[in-house]
This record gives sequence, C-alpha cells and structure tokens, in this order.
Amino acid sequence: MIFALDTYLVLLSIIIGYQFFEDSYHFYDSGALLLTAVSMLISHHVCAFLFHQYKQVWTYTGIGELLALIKGITLSAAMTAAIQYAAFHTVLFRLLAVSWMVQLLFIGGSRMVSRVLKETIGKKQNSSSRALIIGAGSGGTLLVRQLLQKNDLGMTPVAFIDDDQTKHKLEIMGLPVVGGKESIMPAVQKLRIHHIVIAIPSLRTHELQRLYKECVQTGAHIKIMPQFDEILLGSQTAGHIRDVKAEDLLGRKPVTLDTSKISNSIKGKTILVTGAGGSIGSEICRQISGFQPKEIVLLGHGENSIHSVHAELAARFGRQVAFHTEIADIQDRDKIFTLMKKYEPHVVYHAAAHKHVPLMEHNPEEAVKNNIIGTKNVAEAADMCGTETFVLISSDKAVNPANVMGATKRFAEMVIMNLGKVSRTKFAAVRFGNVLGSRGSVIPIFKKQIEKGGPVTVTHPSMTRYFMTIPEASRLVIQAGALAKGRQIFVLDMGEPVKIVDLAKNLIHLSGYTTEQIPIEFSGIRPGEKMYEELLNHNEVHTEQIFPKIHIGKAVDGDWPVLIRFMDEFSRLSEAELRKRLFEAIESTQEQAAAGVH
Repeated sequence: MIFALDTYLVLLSIIIGYQFFEDSYHFYDSGALLLTAVSMLISHHVCAFLFHQYKQVWTYTGIGELLALIKGITLSAAMTAAIQYAAFHTVLFRLLAVSWMVQLLFIGGSRMVSRVLKETIGKKQNSSSRALIIGAGSGGTLLVRQLLQKNDLGMTPVAFIDDDQTKHKLEIMGLPVVGGKESIMPAVQKLRIHHIVIAIPSLRTHELQRLYKECVQTGAHIKIMPQFDEILLGSQTAGHIRDVKAEDLLGRKPVTLDTSKISNSIKGKTILVTGAGGSIGSEICRQISGFQPKEIVLLGHGENSIHSVHAELAARFGRQVAFHTEIADIQDRDKIFTLMKKYEPHVVYHAAAHKHVPLMEHNPEEAVKNNIIGTKNVAEAADMCGTETFVLISSDKAVNPANVMGATKRFAEMVIMNLGKVSRTKFAAVRFGNVLGSRGSVIPIFKKQIEKGGPVTVTHPSMTRYFMTIPEASRLVIQAGALAKGRQIFVLDMGEPVKIVDLAKNLIHLSGYTTEQIPIEFSGIRPGEKMYEELLNHNEVHTEQIFPKIHIGKAVDGDWPVLIRFMDEFSRLSEAELRKRLFEAIESTQEQAAAGVH
C-alpha cells in the first residue's frame, strides 16, 4: 500500500511541477516529460529501499524516520537531475525543486497521518486516566512518547511540570509545560489528574523526598521512572514506570561492589551459607551465584524455605553452579562438624540467628543457644576444616546493647574475634541496620496493618533507626568477605537515621491512603528497645573508609575466660541470672574497650 501510494504521489509531484512552469518547458515533448517521470519514480523507489522506508512502522514515526525520508527524496531528485543532464544536456531545476517540495509535503504527511490518528484515538480511549508528567527533559519526553504510542499503561499524559523556567508556557510533544513544583497542586486540581509520574531518572534521593512530599498532598497516585543505574544494569527498561517504594526514600545510594575482588574470592570455590532460607541468607545466595562459585551449600533449619530457595536458584543458575541442600540446626554441634568435613567450604557466610528483639527478651536462653553457641559451633567447625573466610552477620543492636538479642550478637562477635587469634581462617563480622522487607522488619508489619484498615502502631514519635534494603545488606556481606583480612568488623555508611513515624507515613501514602484514613497510634517503647541505634562505639570508629560507604571498626576481644565460663554455665542459670551474667560479660568488654585494649 505504501509502495502504491508513493508511486501516485511521485507522479503527482511531477505533474504539479510541470503545471507551474508549463510555459517555460513548452519546447519539451511528451517523451521528455515521460523520461523525467519514469526516472524520478524509479530513483525514488530505489532510494526508499536503500533507506528501509518500506520496512518501517509508520505509526511510530519520529525525527529519525523523517530524516531518512528527506535523504531519500533528495537523493532521488539528484539522480533524476543526472539522468536529465545525460539525456538533454540540461537540468530542469525549477521542476525538480517543486517536485522535491511536493513529495516532502505529501509523502511526509502521509507518514505522519497514521501516528496522529493512533495518538488521537489513544487519548480518547484513555481520557479517564489523566497523567501529569514531572520532568520535561529526556526522561519525560521518552515516557510521553511511550504512553502515546503503546497506549498499554492505562493513562494519558496531559501536561508537564518542570523547574526550567525557559520551558514554562511552551509545549513539548503537544503537551503544555504548566510550571514548576509549585504548580503541582493547581495542575492536579485544574486538569483533573489521576496519576503523577516522576520522570527524572537522575533525581537524587533527597530531591525525590522533597518532590514526593509535594506530590502526596495532591491525593493523586504517584509513580516513578527507574533510576539511571537501574536502566544501565538492565534491571529496568527506560520506558518502565512503577510505584514509589519505601527504599526510594531512604536518603542514600546503594553500595556498589568491587566485582573483581569478589570474583577472585568466590569463583570456582565452595560456599556455605547458614540461614540460607532467610531473607538475608537467600539474597546472599542469589548474588554470589552470579560470580560462578563451584558449589553453594544451602544450610537451614526450615525445610520449606530451603526447598523454595533451592528451586529458585537451580532454575536460574543450575547450569553454572551446583547447589546442595542441608537441613540442620546450628546448635547441633556434631551435625555442623560433619557437614563442614563433608563439603570443606572455602567461604562461610553465617546468617542463621534469632533476630526478633521482643521475643528474645522473653526467651533469653534460646537467644544464647542460637546466637552464641550456634555461632561458636559453626566458627569452630570452619576453623577445623580450614575455611579461608568466615563472615558473621551481626547487628547495630550489638553496639552498647540494651536487649538480649543485641547482647548475644555482641557476644558472638567476641567469640569469632578470639578464635581469629589462633586460626588461619579470616574471621570478620558485618553490622547491619534494620533491613527493609526482611521477615520481622517493620515494613511487612505496617503493610498488614494498612491492609486491615489501620491503625499503624509506632512505639514512639521520636524513635529512629538505620535502614537498608535486602540487596544492600547482602552486597555488604559479600564485599566484606572479599575485603576481610581477619578480626575485623565492617559497617556500612547508612546515611542519616530515619524516624519510624516518617516511614509509617510514607508507607501509608504509598498505599494510596492518608493519615486521616489510616491513623498512626503510639504504643510505647517495648522491653529491650532503644530510642536510637548506633553502628559503632565512639572508640571503635576508624574515620576513613576502606571501600566506598564501608567503614571498618576495631575488634574488641572481651575477657575470654569470662566468656568461656558463661557458655559453660548458662544452661544451669535461671532466666534472671542468665540475663545478668550475659550483660556482665558485655560490660567487661566495654571497660576493656575504654581502656584501649584491642
């Protein structure tokens, strides 16, 4: 159809051009006119094939397609001029010029009609779901083109918001730029906006936080384009939009990896991960699988979670990596030693632990058995079989611990630091803040409360915590394993702490509600909770970063005879005595650290 249409329009352009200058060309007979028409027609189709004009989908016509069309029409006119000169020793310049302009107008117009019709129909179909695009730069125009062309996201763009004042009151791709951020609320009300799409891939996190606060006041549904790093890594496509997530508002960039160093420490080796069915352990397995280890041992206590993770990893990486599943309790010393002898892992990531603060306050003996004795079992088994690197996943609650969970984590750090004095294995610990999305974190709890209609319960309006995502936490563990030289504590620079109440408000807004619809109630601080968390004691901090966003702390061994005595006797102690002796051991460590003994 396009071939036939072009044939008609080329011949029409010759006729129109000849009509303009009929008096000047009266001495040319019909044969000359026929030669000009035939040469123009043939050369046009040859050029059209050269520039792939008959292979293009013209409903998506853009600048590139129109430039190719101009090149083809111009080259066709030049070829016709050459033929005229060869036949008549002259060139009918005025005829060819008019024909060139007519072809450009008619053929170019025919290409644009299909796109105009598609976009017009698309706007009518989606008129009930109107979108305001924030960002009239390359990201915003790319998004608008996708929305107008594909029409598969259920929304129609109606206007831009951009802080560049030179664009105000102008139109881009047929849409007006109605103003800057101060115009968001008036635009939503005046234009009856249902969706706001933040289309600035280069936006920094603190800028996104401020912009999000402006948008959420409108009541519209807020979406966002992926960041440039997500596009470059291939995790998101440029035209994709998604809901704003709590992770987007954390206030820092994710930690990056030294992939060459990690690859050297993992490729072709045997890796064992305890707690591999948990949120952190399973993500560690996912990420190290991409570095081509020889095999990964998935060790966990829960059979369902281990089965689920194994099925996922085997489907994704089964051709490159051998996966082994082992159901075991880290408190079972004999079983742990047997498994270590069986696999002789080069690297151990110890993620298995009891982490729930209030539950461990009520069950201190279980916290000691799992977090201290279990860690001692795994660490000594790793030492026995000659493991190269052992990485303990600790917690920010191990700093000046105010609860049993934090105290047992601090105790576990001291256990591996003392073992590191006499072992060839490089022992290291990694301290995390709270992990968004992990089992037991506040995000799933808040989401369930929102689904039930509220209220969302927060312990105290001033309570703050450090937060990181599961992938960030896992990257830090892997990077620590690659950087470990023995007896070190690694800590991520996690930016500023986040108020829990602000996190709750953001999650309510992200779920499409207001704090009037889903109220927030304050329940009071629970036993063992601190108002503020710390990542390092003041006497532990090395100010310099050993890797971007990663600090290293000073290892404190503790009073080893006191630690040994506690581990030997804890099972015979009452709950009150156990708690007292546990914190006495930690306090002796604090005194040792204050005295500068490391």
